[in-house]
Amino acid sequence: MIPATPDQALARIKAETLIESLDWLREFHGRIVVVKFGGNAMVDEALQLAFAQDMAYLRFVGIRPVVVHGGGPQITAKLAELGIQSEFRAGLRYTDEQTIGVVRDVLRNLVSASLAAMIEESGAQTIVLSGEDDNLFRAEKVKAKTPDGDVDLGLVGEVRTVNPRAVLQALDKGKIPVISTVAPTIHGELLNVNADLAASSLAVALGAEKLMVLTDVAGLYADWPNLDSLVSEIKVGELRALLPKLESGMIPKMQACLAAIDGGVPKAHIIDGRQPHSILLEIFTEAGVGTQVIK
Repeated sequence: MIPATPDQALARIKAETLIESLDWLREFHGRIVVVKFGGNAMVDEALQLAFAQDMAYLRFVGIRPVVVHGGGPQITAKLAELGIQSEFRAGLRYTDEQTIGVVRDVLRNLVSASLAAMIEESGAQTIVLSGEDDNLFRAEKVKAKTPDGDVDLGLVGEVRTVNPRAVLQALDKGKIPVISTVAPTIHGELLNVNADLAASSLAVALGAEKLMVLTDVAGLYADWPNLDSLVSEIKVGELRALLPKLESGMIPKMQACLAAIDGGVPKAHIIDGRQPHSILLEIFTEAGVGTQVIK
């Protein structure tokens, strides 16, 4: 056999990667994948571009991605710019009447608009939506649970009902929905809702094949900060038992995964958003990245 040149060896690796993806392309063709976009990927331009390219790629190989996002860093920056003091209670943002208007504007007109533009520049059509559009989300006020009792968070809630009509119509037109997570109550009061849990509720309502949640860590650690305790796959029963021991920032993400699986979504994933193209690596390679939650 004639030894391969470095260029030929690289080309062979690329070809093998494409062949490896074939089974996954067959499995997920035409299926809906809900992706919660967040963490460092939201504020690092190179990671934003890689994410946008991933979404466009999924669209063009026949998978139907739906993007849900929050925007904590951008909201904090805008509030500071306007001279509005950010208040946190029990580690969560307190949202008053003045703040909710800023939240709504930043999420839709800054974060959604910017991300949608990057996806379109990567070649796929998008549509910007929020929980207010076409009755997509209805929410209910919640309080933070602490050992010392409930803590009032103001205009903060969780999604209680989902009407996926607008999202399905967009998908049928070949568009990628980019969705921000503010939502009205049944009385029309606008609430800031947790994006992880909103993405989970939407995945269930859409009958999605996967829920994928981007984070700033490599995955779920059973014994954080012991880096050797990284879990590649976990069943829902094991996760429920582990949940009270997790770091506070990971709890809503794992709750979102549990709710998705309980609602009929076959698989949910926690993925390291600091790694470029982590979405493609998780979907199209045998090894994957991050932590997979299964029934």
